[in-house]
Amino acid sequence: MTALALRRPIPLFALAAVASVVASLCIGAFPVGPGQILSALGLSSAPLDDTTAAVLYAIRAPRVVAAFAVGAALAAGGAAMQSLFRNPLADPGLLGVSSGAALAAVATIVLGERVMHVVPPELRPWSLPVAAFLGGLAATVLVYRIAAREGVTLVGTLLLAGIAINALTSAGIGMLVFVADDQQLRTLIFWTMGGFGSVTWVAIVPALLILAISVPTLLPTAHLLDALALGEREAGHVGVDVERLKKRLVAQVALAVGAGVAISGIVGFVGLIAPHIVRLLLGPSHRTLLPAAALFGGAFLVLADALARTMVSPAELPIGVLTALVGGPFFLWLLASRAARGGL
Repeated sequence: MTALALRRPIPLFALAAVASVVASLCIGAFPVGPGQILSALGLSSAPLDDTTAAVLYAIRAPRVVAAFAVGAALAAGGAAMQSLFRNPLADPGLLGVSSGAALAAVATIVLGERVMHVVPPELRPWSLPVAAFLGGLAATVLVYRIAAREGVTLVGTLLLAGIAINALTSAGIGMLVFVADDQQLRTLIFWTMGGFGSVTWVAIVPALLILAISVPTLLPTAHLLDALALGEREAGHVGVDVERLKKRLVAQVALAVGAGVAISGIVGFVGLIAPHIVRLLLGPSHRTLLPAAALFGGAFLVLADALARTMVSPAELPIGVLTALVGGPFFLWLLASRAARGGL
């Protein structure tokens, strides 16, 4: 499998991603056949009844699209962060993007009713994702300001500042949870554990637009990331503006991950697992790593979402629980393997 993937990696990963999307559209309490999906796409003349069309268009399609987009954003952002820190244990959440976005979303849920009356009705469905995105962006800007010294970004300080911001935002979320009522507490579970149960086309359009811009623009940085993997000094010697590249990566990851959290809440470990597995299969070249990681991450989260809504049906398991069950042992394995090689 690995040798085949090395010859044609991207088409194989794209095929796997398409298969995961089709499988997720079919799976659920209301079964849908592949032929009905072809009919919905206009590729078959077979009739499609109203109930099946409503399930596909209004319920499953938006959450499958959202899950794939968020998974791709987290995985591509994880690959970029691992290159920036030159450490396979790095994750987009380290910069405080996810926790900053979650804090803004929780604040909107708990305190937003006091000001929601001034927001035009047509904009209210967008208020929560926009707040989450702005919160993630604010956290990232703060972390970057702390780490910047005389035009130089200190990667170690960037990491430590991200950990501190994560702690502060967790404290803020805890305080808001304390003052929330019962109805708000049920809503907060979504943002603290992640999920796609409340996804609608109207709610996700702003974040999807941001993801459609931020994720593809990471791909042209592939050759720069390859040079950065050699070290900052070496990358500078071959003509890479390292400081500009750092700023670009931090901004792009903030956009991608902040928009992703605005859709799904906090979903951990996807940005760690996907790029690392792809790197093991395909090697470190970012020309294949970035797109393959995005496809793998999207497919992984789509299948995780399908599992989350069917395991305990008619209830729904928070998707963050599933990714933690997979990612926690995987992270421990990474730590153990690096320690065995003297890497920690």
